[in-house]
Amino acid sequence: MQPIKNLPYATVRTTVKSAPPECDPPRGGMAVVYCEGQLGKSDGKTANGLVRSSERYDLRAVIDSTHAGEDAGFVLDGKVNGVPVYASLSEALTSTGVQFDYMICGLAPADGMLSHDERTAFLEGIAAGLHLVSGLHEFLNDDPEFIAAGQAANVTITDIRRPKPTHELKMFSGDIQTVTCPRIAVLGTDGSIGKRTTATLLVQALRAQGVNAVLVGTGQTALMQGSPYGVALDAILPQFCSGEVEAQIVAAFHSEAPDVIVIEGQGALSHPAYLSSATILRGSIPDAVIVQHAPHRAVRDDFPMCAVPTVASEIALIEAFSPTRVIGVTINHEGMSDREVGATIVNYERDLGLPTTDPLTRPAAKLASIVLQAFPVLTRSTTSRAG
Repeated sequence: MQPIKNLPYATVRTTVKSAPPECDPPRGGMAVVYCEGQLGKSDGKTANGLVRSSERYDLRAVIDSTHAGEDAGFVLDGKVNGVPVYASLSEALTSTGVQFDYMICGLAPADGMLSHDERTAFLEGIAAGLHLVSGLHEFLNDDPEFIAAGQAANVTITDIRRPKPTHELKMFSGDIQTVTCPRIAVLGTDGSIGKRTTATLLVQALRAQGVNAVLVGTGQTALMQGSPYGVALDAILPQFCSGEVEAQIVAAFHSEAPDVIVIEGQGALSHPAYLSSATILRGSIPDAVIVQHAPHRAVRDDFPMCAVPTVASEIALIEAFSPTRVIGVTINHEGMSDREVGATIVNYERDLGLPTTDPLTRPAAKLASIVLQAFPVLTRSTTSRAG
């Protein structure tokens, strides 16, 4: 077993003694995700994302006693995906017959801190010989108890959100102008509303149409899912945020020669608690934006004193703030029946004049068509390659 290196900005202090301190992570390592009480909820969005898509880890189990005995994919989307949910780590270890390599923190609370019970659970995982991966704001490599436990068990502890040293951070340079393919940001009207899920599904849908699409992640979950380009933006000093976004997009463009780059959004431009959307718009200077909205969400997630704006007002704010255009709307169907989703799609397309879809319940081709209609050159380029 080797320690992790290429989870961007991760710091590993407790390393496997026989391995060099930094080396490429073994993709496909078997993992169990801890998400007690939060699977399918907004504070469990890291677990939700990993259940839906994981290129870095081979996800074999989820821990959440409130859904023990169920299938994680069915809990999230009504589709069985073969990832069982267990009540505890000990149950997962004894019931699966799997020799897990990693225990991943699937929690994403607003404050990014561990509770007493969560500390106990992760220390139990370390004692069981599992490498620990955390995307919290609380860096476990700075905690003497975790450091000692990791050294005693000869395992790694990886803090995904730990930024690079300040002298390595990049300020905005203008190099984004060298990126000649379309750049599309997936923004939204709130935090934890499905922007990363939509961005991931959009990349998959475009690839299925023959378009070379690349995702640039801007949060810890995308990095944990395996995105090779990205930054945990909310852990970066504001002075460098737009530059770090720009640098990842430029790297993706020059390394992958993509037809289109999709940028994951964070928070909401209108949200009083978050600056991330502003720096994403500044750093990426996107050619287009897709806006994610939950029609039945009345107040902002974790901020019940703040009402969720209308999708129309968010569109107007985005287009006033940045030299871009909104090309489509995607729906988070929480609290909605399928009939309500269908009616909302019809109403939004009529009232907003924008193509609208639900990425999780409607055909992937409809999601891809939002981009292909806005950028016909992408269809022509794929046709040319096929010919």
